[in-house]
Amino acid sequence: MPSEKPNIRNLSLVELTEALVQGGFPKFRASQVFDWLWKQHAANFSSMKNIGAPLIAYLESHYHIDRLALDTVQKSSDKTIKCGFNTIDSQVIEGVLIPTSKRMTACISSQAGCSLSCAFCATGKLKLMKNLSAGELVDQVVVLNELATTNYGIPLSNIVLMGMGEPLLNYKNVISALEILTDPNRFNISPRRITLSTAGISKMIMKLGDEKVRFNLALSLHAADDKKRSEVMEINDSNNLASLREALIYFHERTGSRITFEYILFHAFNDSIEDAANLAIFARCVPCKINIIEYNSIGDSRFTKATEAQTEAFREFLERRNLIVNVRRSRGKDIDAACGQLANKINQATKSL
Repeated sequence: MPSEKPNIRNLSLVELTEALVQGGFPKFRASQVFDWLWKQHAANFSSMKNIGAPLIAYLESHYHIDRLALDTVQKSSDKTIKCGFNTIDSQVIEGVLIPTSKRMTACISSQAGCSLSCAFCATGKLKLMKNLSAGELVDQVVVLNELATTNYGIPLSNIVLMGMGEPLLNYKNVISALEILTDPNRFNISPRRITLSTAGISKMIMKLGDEKVRFNLALSLHAADDKKRSEVMEINDSNNLASLREALIYFHERTGSRITFEYILFHAFNDSIEDAANLAIFARCVPCKINIIEYNSIGDSRFTKATEAQTEAFREFLERRNLIVNVRRSRGKDIDAACGQLANKINQATKSL
């Protein structure tokens, strides 16, 4: 059951210091508690061995810790690992560890459920249950890093916010989590190894530009034609391609960062040369690279994967126009961990490690 007491991991070090001083404790105790929360990943106050019984009692009476609980772990034949987590208020989310020869990537969720209803995404079939707190985002990284080192002997190298939910609709908590993860005194992960993927919220993309964020931005595009994009992504009705173009130009001007366009190829929907031409025109608005992604079935007969021949023709058309193009092959399809599949069988996961 969720606690009525405030979540201590929502406090900054300054806020925690002020609270403890008001409670009659010396300032240095705040740094100790902060280290327990963010370096030792304490799940409860009683495990904080060096802060003294009076402070433990004070913390227990005033706050709670919103730690995620690891519930299920599945390992794919391609070594991808998917985790199911339970939040303190009994919501279920998923995170994925994606190992390759070059990097070890954590794909994390920003919300339980989603409000955007993208037609090709399993999570979009759920309703939005909650925004994850900064601590709940960080917990996914902690657990996936432990699995990376335990199973493969290699720590995480990259983080992508491409799991359940729309990160820019949980803006405050996502930014707080990324500040924690990139803080040299906590996780010290380079911002350039973090990518935030959005379905496209124009005003929030501009807000990222105003804040001159240093992490990477990816836009789930999937069609460079408003009519087609609105068919598969309702968000395009309120954030059309013209508004996104304006927002991306602004973001690039403020940050200097190159944009990644993510484009799922659907057979006989957005995989024609005309579609590629539209994409090439749109992509020229900012320095970018394009990731072509194969469609992963979520049991919806409306969509099928583009053929290999069409995928290759699409890629070649873009490359002939001097665009950087990567064809991304899906990982973890056999455990519903691939792009768009999270939450597809969220209640059917089994512990298999």
